Amino acid sequence: MYQEPRTTLLTPALCRGARGMLDWTQADLAERAQVSRSTIRDFEGGRHELHRATEAQLRLAFEQQGISLTSNDREIGIALTRTNASDPAAPPT
Repeated sequence: MYQEPRTTLLTPALCRGARGMLDWTQADLAERAQVSRSTIRDFEGGRHELHRATEAQLRLAFEQQGISLTSNDREIGIALTRTNASDPAAPPT
């Protein structure tokens, strides 16, 4: 039976980049996504792929902090939306 190739939006580099934008350690992400730190370490180190459910947990943890992961045919990107008006980096409202 033919199975479509699995496409993931979250790559190890994007995971590291999103954590960096939030100034999170691997332990911070693991706690917020409710996964083990070794899962984050091994994924970011290229030792294994993520299960779909684990990827969803990581993406949700990032999204809850304003991180948006985007992808199209040519680009993959990370954006951080600031919602705190007292933050000088926040976009004007």
